[in-house]
Amino acid sequence: MKHILCLLLLTVPWTMFAGDSDSSGDAKLIQGKWKPTIAILAGQPMDESVMQIISLKMEKGKYEVFVGNEPDRGTYVLDPNAQPKAMTITGVEGPNRSKVFPAIYELTNDTLRICYDLSGAKRPSEFRSVAGTKLYSVTYKRMKP
Repeated sequence: MKHILCLLLLTVPWTMFAGDSDSSGDAKLIQGKWKPTIAILAGQPMDESVMQIISLKMEKGKYEVFVGNEPDRGTYVLDPNAQPKAMTITGVEGPNRSKVFPAIYELTNDTLRICYDLSGAKRPSEFRSVAGTKLYSVTYKRMKP
């Protein structure tokens, strides 16, 4: 469970900052609180009970993920011009401190999809998590204020 907790804590899992010059507006739209609705790690769906205790907050290049009461904090950097759109997450505090996770993202209305490479080796090329990898694919819904 602790291994899953560490992996989940980086669910936002990033030192991503795309300033106001971001023509897609993603830097502004990604800000807020998010709740996972679908999560797949190494090809295995995450248990609903685990997803219910996860929350993600993204604000001005900083993220904060809670799995229950356990925080993971860091930064994120967006590259909305990449294909697919790219994100780099850097842990600053918590179980992912000093770790860097390349990711891709898709932001549509109140839905945010992110696929992370938890090994830190290579940015994923698609939103897919398969057995034998450390790919973590998550779909979030925006939480109401």
